[in-house]
Amino acid sequence: MLSVLAAAALAAASPTGGELRLAFEWLEGGGQVVFAVYADAKGWSRRAGQVAGGPLPIRAGRAEATVALPPGRYAVMAFHDRDADGRLDTLPVGLPVEPYGFSNDSRGTFGPPAWSRAAFTLPANGLRQFIRLR
Repeated sequence: MLSVLAAAALAAASPTGGELRLAFEWLEGGGQVVFAVYADAKGWSRRAGQVAGGPLPIRAGRAEATVALPPGRYAVMAFHDRDADGRLDTLPVGLPVEPYGFSNDSRGTFGPPAWSRAAFTLPANGLRQFIRLR
């Protein structure tokens, strides 16, 4: 019986793509989470050419998304858009005042972490990433 269920699960998996399941937790207050998924270092460094992303509603201190993507290397950046204006609010010197985070719980010194620190491999059977916004 177990082998039949395992075979059915494998047959149901898409041969061309996997699911990236994102979970953002520890969100206080209202607003939304805005996230972007990048497939290469060039897009990551320019913050352009995202392959998936958008705003997510916050419910009970959590926001979640499931994105279908082909297997490959990806990285995610996100922020808690407390005032729901679609932009990361910053101080005049450029320091963020809204919580933000990256895949692999990576951090940068002055700005986002390097692609190599945030990137992960999405296998055909999918992956879950927890991203802490702080």
